[in-house]
Amino acid sequence: MTLTQMNASQPFLTDGGLETTLVFHDGIDLPDFAAFPLLDSEYGRQRLSAYYAPYLDLAELAGTGFVLDTPTWRANPDWGTRLGYDAVQLADVNARAVGFVSGLARARPQLRSVVNGVIGPRGDGYVVGSAMSVAEAAEYHGLQAGAFAQAGADMTSAITMNYVEEATGVALAALQAGLPVVISFTVETDGRLPSGQLLGDAINQVDELTDAAPAYFMINCAHPEHFPREVLRDTDWSKRIRGVRANASSLSHAELDAATSVDRGDIPDFAARHAALLAGLDLCVIGGCCGTDEEHIAALADLLP
Repeated sequence: MTLTQMNASQPFLTDGGLETTLVFHDGIDLPDFAAFPLLDSEYGRQRLSAYYAPYLDLAELAGTGFVLDTPTWRANPDWGTRLGYDAVQLADVNARAVGFVSGLARARPQLRSVVNGVIGPRGDGYVVGSAMSVAEAAEYHGLQAGAFAQAGADMTSAITMNYVEEATGVALAALQAGLPVVISFTVETDGRLPSGQLLGDAINQVDELTDAAPAYFMINCAHPEHFPREVLRDTDWSKRIRGVRANASSLSHAELDAATSVDRGDIPDFAARHAALLAGLDLCVIGGCCGTDEEHIAALADLLP
């Protein structure tokens, strides 16, 4: 399926590191690093609105579009249960997340916005842990995909995927729900997935198992210096990478997990590395991940024609 951002004359922007901004900049307690419970209170919704506002401002100023992600990276059954949500409540909060960001989009009618329902990994974003089969992953992630579709999301994305079977399962769940889907893998400092698989092999495998169902692939939650060099080579799989949401920090995932403060990295270097990615890849979405904020995204917006 072709999405609006795929045919745009310049990449759409998206936001930065939602959870790291809320925790380290705004001082908000996020148990289990989950932002979706903020939707349950007026205070939480206000904080989320305040978080998204500067990114939407940047997109309007740059004259580009914006991919509006729902704050639902942790809103799946395992993490939801830990936070006191049953299946009915989880479906409801995922649907309300779509309604919430759709409202932000409606408030800016001149901005081309795409509402994206975010699905995160069942377990830790950096560690494979107990892996599911493709069928298990499709069933597991069907709750979120179905809620997004019923609430009117434009698409869904699997963010911070660290092994192929789960990524494939999300793609199949999205197909079942009738939603376009994007798969975003994370990589370690050696450029491989946390599972040890080469990024290109992972992309090819998902395409083979789903008949190339994903609209495109992304890389997120890794610093650009950790991306495998092969992404800038003209290969069939590298052409499938259309989006990047990089970490600010060049620390490893293990080091980031142990960090007690946010590492904003070197913003000029961050931007320079994205200039090379924009030159070498046909990107349709650029944004940030852990440790990035509006200053990082402003530096990326300055790269756009």
